[in-house]
Amino acid sequence: MESSSPFKGDILKGKVGLLTGGGSGIGYEIGAEMGKHGASIAIMGRRKNVLHSAVSALQSLGIHAIGIEGDVRKREDAARVIEATITQFGKLDILVNAAAGNFLVPAENLSPNGFRTVIDIDAVGTFTMCHEALKYMKKGGSIINISATLHYTATWYQIHVSAAKAAVDSLTRSLALEWGTDYGIRVNGIAPGPIDDTTGVAKLLPDDVKRKSEEASSLYRMGKKWDIAMAALYLASDAGNYVNGTTLVVDGGLWLNKPRYMSKEAVKQVSKAAEKISRDAPVGVPKSNL
Repeated sequence: MESSSPFKGDILKGKVGLLTGGGSGIGYEIGAEMGKHGASIAIMGRRKNVLHSAVSALQSLGIHAIGIEGDVRKREDAARVIEATITQFGKLDILVNAAAGNFLVPAENLSPNGFRTVIDIDAVGTFTMCHEALKYMKKGGSIINISATLHYTATWYQIHVSAAKAAVDSLTRSLALEWGTDYGIRVNGIAPGPIDDTTGVAKLLPDDVKRKSEEASSLYRMGKKWDIAMAALYLASDAGNYVNGTTLVVDGGLWLNKPRYMSKEAVKQVSKAAEKISRDAPVGVPKSNL
């Protein structure tokens, strides 16, 4: 069952959005919701068949949408896709960097080339798209970079993506400082937790691990692509017009999770006993030698 948006249907009326990785998963969902709320949408991706299907799906929703093949790792592709968007729609108001690479691998089995590939897609690709879009956004706009929470502590078998997303978060803050000051461009990020029905979860979370992830979340469920799209709508719309340089965590509190080592009842009992001991025989009080 599709959730209904809490936002007015015209909050992005007249806006133009370009999404990398917009042919599937989170990128597609963000594009669809932006389109439903009035924006014209361009999606960029490397696979022609995926782009065609995504554009057809967007157009079936009544969204003015186009798809343009391109690889975010190639500066010439980034420039060409942005120029094609401008040619089609006349401007660019919103850039969403959702293209990403990921796979599970122990650090000792990860080649430098594999590490570099993910850095190139996630971090270098994000910067390249922002850099090429700037000349069309100098009168203002919104950039949203899709990040993750992997690097907030450390994540098993994800050293490459953790490094890449840490770089993306740093890019978000630095561009927000410079371009927010100079051009009025708001640059923010979204850090999703595990999101159901995405390639990332299918590749990285086997069913048994997925169940454990649901149990660990403070909201006791997997995230939905719609959850991330609503966060993007907030950041791209006037509702977020004073938000700049932040990465919004949308993971149900999962990254904060720690095992509960004591029941609530046990806490009460232990606390009472500890307080009594502390009053009767306080610890650390120096003893007089007199």
